[in-house]
Amino acid sequence: MSLTSVASKRTLNDGNTIPCVGFGVYNTLPGQETVQSVLWALEAGFRHIDTAAVYHNEEGVGEALKQTNVPREEIFVTTKLWDNGHGYEKAKAHLEQSLSKLGLDYVDLYLIHSPGPGKKLRLESWKALEELQAAGKIKSIGVSNYGVHHLEELLANATVKPVVNQIEVTPYLARDEIEQFCRQHDIHLEAYSPLTMGQKLKDKKLVAIADKHGKSTAQILIRWSVQRGYIPLPKSVHKDRIVSNAAIFDFELSREEMETLNGFDEHLVTEWDPTEFD
Repeated sequence: MSLTSVASKRTLNDGNTIPCVGFGVYNTLPGQETVQSVLWALEAGFRHIDTAAVYHNEEGVGEALKQTNVPREEIFVTTKLWDNGHGYEKAKAHLEQSLSKLGLDYVDLYLIHSPGPGKKLRLESWKALEELQAAGKIKSIGVSNYGVHHLEELLANATVKPVVNQIEVTPYLARDEIEQFCRQHDIHLEAYSPLTMGQKLKDKKLVAIADKHGKSTAQILIRWSVQRGYIPLPKSVHKDRIVSNAAIFDFELSREEMETLNGFDEHLVTEWDPTEFD
């Protein structure tokens, strides 16, 4: 499938499609900052918005969706079940809360945000997600921050396979074991914090590749993620950076450049790593 813009689609294992780059709102302030950044993202061509209950800005995303003239059916909206909402009944109630805050009848993708609450609760929550999907409240269901052992546990018990696993992955944080497992099971990797939370944007090795292409280091990191087959979720609250982050389809990294970037791994975890939880 040819990818020509951030709105270009990848096909999920349930037959639904997802835009190949998403716009994240993690750490974006609730209220006007969220509203404005999402509107700028939609204006820049993004059609995939990624929020979560624990971000406390679902209302702002919902307000932006009301204000934009982009039709709802063209916008892919993701939100996530936080750890305090786990369990069969609680998971269903928490989705309803998120839908209310977003002002939507359904979300395109609902994720278990982390495996933190333990096996019993996360499996109960997954059963609830399967039923919510069957009821039309969710188009696709997936997970976030799952390690291979979490995915094996889920696949052994699930009726519906997750379409994505959203994890932190960058050239500086290789996830070879998780990536290989997900590819084997047709589970897409979504890459959060694809810009290393800004920690590596001035790395001389990365700058050298960016300078060769006349691009920013952020654009190189997003492009690397797309060429790896991931679905990156860059975030910004600055209009110029939002526009720049979308402009990664007029160049391509060579095989040699991709191999060089793949060699940057130093297991750089910027905040937390629930993939290692029990």
